Amino acid sequence: MDAQLKKGVLEMCILLQLRKKDMYGYEIMKIIQDAFPEVYDGSIYTILRRLKSEAYTENYMKDVPSGGPQRKYYHITPAGLEYTARMVSEWERLTESVERMR
Repeated sequence: MDAQLKKGVLEMCILLQLRKKDMYGYEIMKIIQDAFPEVYDGSIYTILRRLKSEAYTENYMKDVPSGGPQRKYYHITPAGLEYTARMVSEWERLTESVERMR
């Protein structure tokens, strides 16, 4: 898959997961890698940093119930929800166009 296309798809998938609930980085990484095994950990964390810098997500620290070190959780912002909706809409138009060509 083309690198730019994959980056956009991964970004959308991360935001779709965060729409469901706040998650910590490793949790997001495992879900994404289950769907896209060829994706490196660093790629996911790079996307998470970019989403935060663009104000689509924010993060906070949360205690671990077992008493371990705190985890950094990611939360989708209202701007992130709007951005995700636009991405999903564009994705649906793109896949419909491709399907018509088959």
